Amino acid sequence: MRIVITEFISLDGVVQAPGGPEEDTDGGFRHGGWSHAYFDPEVLGGVFDATLEKADALLYGRRTWQTMAAAWPERAGDPFADRINGLPKYVVSDTLTESDLTWNNSRLVPGREAVARIRELRAAEGGDLAMMGSPTLVRTLLSEDLVDELQLVVMPVILGGGKSIFPVDGAKRPFELVRATTAKSGAQVCVYRRAAGA
Repeated sequence: MRIVITEFISLDGVVQAPGGPEEDTDGGFRHGGWSHAYFDPEVLGGVFDATLEKADALLYGRRTWQTMAAAWPERAGDPFADRINGLPKYVVSDTLTESDLTWNNSRLVPGREAVARIRELRAAEGGDLAMMGSPTLVRTLLSEDLVDELQLVVMPVILGGGKSIFPVDGAKRPFELVRATTAKSGAQVCVYRRAAGA
């Protein structure tokens, strides 16, 4: 399976709370919902549709899973919602228990086992293992060289601080740009794959 990450990201590399004011206020972050002004349903909606079509499973950190689990189960009947609700979902957490996983097809991955379990999933046959949000987990996967593709939805805004997905360990990790699409809103969808030999 390929691990494919999709992130809304600002010009200064912030991925925190693109969806709403209360999504993630860690560190006093006050710009929650910053992506809405730049969302182009035609271009950006198409990215998520294509990502889900290729996905055989979804991978989340705890906070992103909880946000998604609160939003998607009630939207049954919409093709996108039906797809996301039907896919297997792996949630990495040391605080949730199996009984907390009420969203259809959700499976717990204990945090201490996350890297080893995700390596096993990546080595298995199948389509993509898709991720959205979950910056702490994404940063870990990038630092472990487990990310095959980054789909960065770059919004034309600087946020002045917040959570990032990028490791700060001084290591060089080459990627190559394979596609870029610009939306009318000024957002750019940039798709990067691990560089050959990297």
